[in-house]
Amino acid sequence: MNYKPILIVHGEPNSVFLEIFFKSLRFKKFKNPLMLICSQKILKFQMKKLKFKMDIRIINPLLLDKIKLDNKMINVIDVNYNKDLTFQKISNKSNQYIKDCFKISFKILKSGVTNKLINGPISKTSFLNKKFLGITEYLAKKTKAKQNAMLIYNKRLSVCPITTHLPLKSVTRNITKKNIIDKISLVDSFYKNHLGFKPKIVVLGLNPHCESVDNFNEDEKIIKPAIKYLSNRKIIVKGPYSADTAFLKKNRKNIDVIIGMYHDQVLTPVKTLFEYDAINITLGLPFIRISPDHGPNQKMLGQNKSNPLSLVRAIEFLEKN
Repeated sequence: MNYKPILIVHGEPNSVFLEIFFKSLRFKKFKNPLMLICSQKILKFQMKKLKFKMDIRIINPLLLDKIKLDNKMINVIDVNYNKDLTFQKISNKSNQYIKDCFKISFKILKSGVTNKLINGPISKTSFLNKKFLGITEYLAKKTKAKQNAMLIYNKRLSVCPITTHLPLKSVTRNITKKNIIDKISLVDSFYKNHLGFKPKIVVLGLNPHCESVDNFNEDEKIIKPAIKYLSNRKIIVKGPYSADTAFLKKNRKNIDVIIGMYHDQVLTPVKTLFEYDAINITLGLPFIRISPDHGPNQKMLGQNKSNPLSLVRAIEFLEKN
């Protein structure tokens, strides 16, 4: 078993993440040390607000490789945050704090102390400010990763969108043979390298029923040739299949991953099937990055009603990999 520390970046301070973190610690005892990168002030504030009691151990990140850690206390790398600690609306006022948390995590990951990262949910509108489509792309840029893919993972069925947080009007021009080949290759490699088997992959068509009244049918001209190319490389992949029936129970038998052409084409059905029992894994980075498969959920902040299962699954996955 690999007992490297699992770095946990707080993310958006005005989110439910610390609540689900506390609940995860109550849910089970984790073997890998959890290292929370956050503001000690915010942590103590929310512990009091949510009536969670546990001792805090402040860690110097420069000494992380020299300290023997466990989860008897909350291990914290303290990040300065001078804003009002009362619950606020999500805004760009949190941006520097989030950047500082990530910056510390990148330094630790680069040092080789660990290769395991979880980040709490982050507002794409406020933090990314249209510079990046999502945190997947933000992390790829920061780590100079040439390729990346978003895998929403559940051991029974995972999904991967070829395009992520694009407006629908922009999806079509971003569906290319290269994009499909790159992302499916990343998925195949991830399963072989981290899960120990070759996945059975199904690809969905872009158009309803894989048909188009337009003269140019992307399913015929782009998706089919990409699948043929990947099949010739011994990747187990079939399609394109119609998206409206692909997730039926009998159709998803003996399938490990469904590849969709756009975000909601695959995320909507997989979240309907598994709800919080799924995690978001970024493929192509020099480390394993996971986030719980939900957003900041500011409306439920402080209510102590949020479900911690996705974070629990994220930690469990990193303990095995």
